[in-house]
Amino acid sequence: MTNAELSVDSPNLLVGKPLDVPESEPREECGVFGVWAPGEDVAKLTYYGLYALQHRGQEAAGIAVSDGAQVLVFKDLGLVSQVFDEQTLGAMPGHVAIGHCRYSTSGSVIWENAQPIFRTTTAGTGIALGHNGNLVNFAELATRARDAGLISDRLQGNGTSDSDVVTALLAHKAADRTIEQAAMELLPTLEGAFCLTFMDEHTLYAARDPHGVRPLSLGRLDRGWVVASETAALDIVGAAFVRDIEPGELLAIDADGVRSSRFASPEPKGCVFEYVYLARPDSVIGGRSVHSTRVEIGRRLAKEHPAEGDLVIPVPESGTPAAVGFAQGSGIPYGQGLMKNAYVGRTFIQPSQTIRQLGIRLKLNPLKEVIRGKRLIVVDDSIVRGNTQRALIRMLREAGALEIHVRIASPPVRWPCFYGIDFASPAELIANGVDSGDGILEGVRQAIGADSLGYISIEGMVAASEQPESRLCTACFTGQYPIALPPDNALGKHVLEGMLASAAGQQTETDNANASALSRP
Repeated sequence: MTNAELSVDSPNLLVGKPLDVPESEPREECGVFGVWAPGEDVAKLTYYGLYALQHRGQEAAGIAVSDGAQVLVFKDLGLVSQVFDEQTLGAMPGHVAIGHCRYSTSGSVIWENAQPIFRTTTAGTGIALGHNGNLVNFAELATRARDAGLISDRLQGNGTSDSDVVTALLAHKAADRTIEQAAMELLPTLEGAFCLTFMDEHTLYAARDPHGVRPLSLGRLDRGWVVASETAALDIVGAAFVRDIEPGELLAIDADGVRSSRFASPEPKGCVFEYVYLARPDSVIGGRSVHSTRVEIGRRLAKEHPAEGDLVIPVPESGTPAAVGFAQGSGIPYGQGLMKNAYVGRTFIQPSQTIRQLGIRLKLNPLKEVIRGKRLIVVDDSIVRGNTQRALIRMLREAGALEIHVRIASPPVRWPCFYGIDFASPAELIANGVDSGDGILEGVRQAIGADSLGYISIEGMVAASEQPESRLCTACFTGQYPIALPPDNALGKHVLEGMLASAAGQQTETDNANASALSRP
């Protein structure tokens, strides 16, 4: 049995942990969705909303729904389509729902950390919460929750994510006030990146951190309202885009309509990597089409780093818009040189060593008749570790490419993200690991085996987004973090596990490679 029981108290763990094909892409941590729509099948609307946001998290999925009498949560490890089926969704009637798909940047991959998180107030009100982002003051919040007796000292059988702690604190504050009042008191104490959807038996809530690091949008249905991490999810459920939820804003949606409150002054610092890689190309962020941004990056890349070649090809799918732009900007024909197997990426079947050695061929296969004898310009969204590009270039040469000129639609990634993207550690990032007297560009070129290499400049990338540089976070490229970070020992993916283990006199391995990188010269 792979589906969790229809209960918040049944940690039905999968027998085997799903295995990912090894890859080097950065990974977003979560997608959130919420709907208030009496008379609609809100569970199914949430399912399709999560399906549209699946790219933002593939480790776990969950939906909470209320019919006005109780909050019911169903969640499990796995993809949205693996966790839910027709029978499950049919047993979740209601008028308000939230949904979540997870990739962990805080807490381990266990059932308890799957979301939505559920807590009950002392007044008996149920609260379910989903979180996209990462809190940099997690250790402080966890200490506060622990001192108040809200989290157990036992590691086994308990959630260990920042989302779990936030839900516990929210339920605690709602003991003698409304959830809306409790949220207005709690939200200003959260530091870092957060987009929250949460609910009780009657009301849908949504909140976005004062910096607006992650996107969150409001949409209108004929008979209700929708909030989602990306506008593409609004499109898929038939909701009309109304506006972005503002940084520092809390929305409450119920039978009285939509109420907006400000819990902090806005200081926008939207993540530029959403435009480069994370968001769906059919989404709109800050009024700017993600697809148009990526095409414009390609055009600018052609001007900044021109190359002589016969054919521009993308590394599908994320490199495709920039490749189209590069072809437009350079006048070199665009074509498909690589075919992607859309169904490779997550499997419950243990791959054999022979299959593992196939590596990138599980995902991409060259069209030999297209690339044989050609000088190729290969456009990709980013280079992280460099493993994928190195294997890809080798494969293209074996398929008959004469020359391979690599162009990258983002600057070199050199710094870790503490606001919700799981990059490799700084030591694993190829831009930090190359040893070349001729600089990063030549060192990376040699490492991946390309004939030439060009990255878009930070200025070109920002200009393509049509957002003021002052309103964007570019920390993974520049090391300039807009939200202050705590000491090294208060950062990391397993902060709460470490605290509880220390309290129990146990030793745990630390995961502070990212944090310790900040103290290096």
